[in-house]
Amino acid sequence: MTTHARKRPPWVSLLIPVALAFIALIGLGTWQIQRKAWKEGLIAALDAQLAAPPIALPPATAWSTLDRSRDEYRRVTFSATFDNGKEALLFAAPSTFRPDVSGPGYWIFTPAKLVDGAIVMVNRGFVPDGRQNPKTRPQGQITGPIAIVGSMRWPDTRHWFTPADEPEKNLWFAADPQAMAKAKGLGAVAPFYVEQESPVPPGGLPKPGKLMVTLPDNHLQYALTWYGLALVLVIWFGAWAYSSGREQRADA
Repeated sequence: MTTHARKRPPWVSLLIPVALAFIALIGLGTWQIQRKAWKEGLIAALDAQLAAPPIALPPATAWSTLDRSRDEYRRVTFSATFDNGKEALLFAAPSTFRPDVSGPGYWIFTPAKLVDGAIVMVNRGFVPDGRQNPKTRPQGQITGPIAIVGSMRWPDTRHWFTPADEPEKNLWFAADPQAMAKAKGLGAVAPFYVEQESPVPPGGLPKPGKLMVTLPDNHLQYALTWYGLALVLVIWFGAWAYSSGREQRADA
């Protein structure tokens, strides 16, 4: 007598890989939902920070107590005198906080000497390519004390793809007030810098501006994509398993 062993359905061998793929897709979708909640909280916090009235710039004696997570983007006001002869050029990459600025150009970082003698680097604003030489915008080279309103920012994090600065050409590729100050022989400066929003200088350059929150929030779209792929996987696998089962029964 010959016995025929029942053949295992072909879909069984793919059950574990498909289950793992399903779990991974659901996990990615859930992670995007969590990212969405985080992004919305961040945007709300930044909106509140940037809408608050400016406070007096903390004195130099308090700078060591400042905390980036708490104090970045805080609006401040202070009186200072620009050292125009030591301004630095920062290559202007697209900014999500300055949607009013476009095209190639530079941010102008200028040392600002406070009443107590301490120095803060101030991003005075944007100049288009071709206007980086201060001789092309003499009206904006303000002398004497000036009342400044702006937002506190901390240095950029450098990545492996960040180009090396070129201090010999007065050109930087990361907002790094310490490196700028060292190249200019300024000595100690504030651990932060200030994004100037006012006043607008005579002639309009450098162009300051109030920071705005324009961070993209596409996490719901991403989550629906991952969840959709998980659903497609289940439907495909279910249909294939059913079809394979029918074929196996027909051959029995």
